[in-house]
Amino acid sequence: MTTLRVAFAGTPEFARVALAGLLRSRHQVAGVLTRPDRPRGRGRRIQASPVKQTAVAAHLPVLQPETLRGDAAVLAALQGWAADVLVVVAYGLILPQPVLEAAPLGSINIHASLLPRWRGAAPIQRALLAGDPTTGITIMRMEAGLDTGPILLQRSVEIGPADTSGELHDVLARLGAEALIGALDGLADGRLQAHPQPDEGASYAAKIAKSEALIHWAKSAIDIDRQVRALNPWPVAETRFEDEQLRILRAQVEPVDGGANSAAEPGTVIAIRDARILVQCGQGQLALTDVQRPGRKPITAAEFARSHALPGRRLG
Repeated sequence: MTTLRVAFAGTPEFARVALAGLLRSRHQVAGVLTRPDRPRGRGRRIQASPVKQTAVAAHLPVLQPETLRGDAAVLAALQGWAADVLVVVAYGLILPQPVLEAAPLGSINIHASLLPRWRGAAPIQRALLAGDPTTGITIMRMEAGLDTGPILLQRSVEIGPADTSGELHDVLARLGAEALIGALDGLADGRLQAHPQPDEGASYAAKIAKSEALIHWAKSAIDIDRQVRALNPWPVAETRFEDEQLRILRAQVEPVDGGANSAAEPGTVIAIRDARILVQCGQGQLALTDVQRPGRKPITAAEFARSHALPGRRLG
């Protein structure tokens, strides 16, 4: 079995999972590119990226350029690693063509969707917002276009009715690491060929904006449930209560029983039932199960309801 020398470019946790899987494989990591150390967390302390932490622990060479445009030193270092292939996973910088072509087998990428659906920055969140029943991982060859390169392989997974983007992120990170090793094994053995992406079904996953967090209760309970799940853990769906932000961490669609309360104005708290806060939506009702007020810890809906007389009051 042929062993490949791999240069790796990535930054966040999603990429760290792939790097960790690669370090357990038969292939050899020659070096790592990652973003520079940044302030993180509430204390805004300078911290290394998850990928850098894993690379340093494995005693790998690490490069952290601010940009790759016109940086001959980075290209020279990358070529000096004598890698057979460059693997790119959520790196965060645009790769110039000379970098993409620095390795004999070119550059391959892990993308968290079944391309050509959801090309772009936020494929996990957009799949949830759209109510997609399935998503997955695509391993593709990289080219100049945005996530348009030929597909090497794909792996699919069902989206559960209660999955959040954070939970789906973790599932896809593990699936991506497994698919990456499969792709590298296939490339090394010469049995894996890329095929062009179809034009049909292409869509763009725009970056999530903070403004998308605000809940509009006139929407259907199904749409708001998708919003809550898609925006957890960031930026988290929110509404207003007593002139304050109220973050909705968890919720679920509640079947409407046909009673008179189903005609209440959207945003009205219908009842407290089974430790959940039932809220009327434009169509259907949403049962809130976990919430958070500014500067406080997340609490259950039951805990929140014990502190406030909610039935009949409006959110938003």
